[in-house]
Amino acid sequence: MTKRQAVEALDNSMRDIMGRRDRPFGGKTVVFGGDFRQVLPVVRRGSRDQIIDATLRSSHLWKGFPDYLLRVGNGTEEVDDQGNIRLPEDICVPSTGEGDDLEKLIDHVFPRLDDNMSDPNYMTSHAILSTTNDNVEKINIRMVERFRGEEVIYHSFDSAEDDPYGYYAPEFLNGLAPNGLPPHALKLKLNCPVILLRNIDPANGLCNGTRLVVRGFERNAIDAEIVIGQHAGRRVFLPRIPLCPSDNGMFPF
Repeated sequence: MTKRQAVEALDNSMRDIMGRRDRPFGGKTVVFGGDFRQVLPVVRRGSRDQIIDATLRSSHLWKGFPDYLLRVGNGTEEVDDQGNIRLPEDICVPSTGEGDDLEKLIDHVFPRLDDNMSDPNYMTSHAILSTTNDNVEKINIRMVERFRGEEVIYHSFDSAEDDPYGYYAPEFLNGLAPNGLPPHALKLKLNCPVILLRNIDPANGLCNGTRLVVRGFERNAIDAEIVIGQHAGRRVFLPRIPLCPSDNGMFPF
């Protein structure tokens, strides 16, 4: 876990950059991962008190951490018959249970999308986070449908290692969705935002996590524009490359 001093340094920097000294992190939303109650910061040769002092719990920022999230984490928040909790209304997009709930979420996060879909700054300043790949896939499909123009589909060529007799049919492999790999059928349109999943050319800005916008299509490559970092505005070509799951023990082949 990150030491509280690093989080506080980020907080001070964001307040200065955004010019909003009165708001935590300058008013920007910050997403933390992990659980400080299970994985504590590492303090070399530190005592118990020094380790506790290095946790976020000891930071002045902690008072802004909602009690609601702590109750959820502690399992003390009230649940219904199915074990579900009720989220505060001020952090929810109202759900009707109809098929347009996802559209409402997209409209809430990406207001006036139709007027701004060609603006890379607009696309990189909004994002929808999800905890599962299935939900990400549903959101991606609906987002691509909202963009204008003809849809282009790139298919992967899947094969299993150490399978000389072809026990695993291509149709079976195509249906797998391991972490860290794009779907078998990658559907895109012009001006769609994409994220690179591998380090291709870090020196020129093509590394894992780089955000780009699609500008054109070739048979075996995607013409894209980098939209973040010091290489923003650079046009690049993303070729087909060999990929394998990050977790080698996920499948028996």
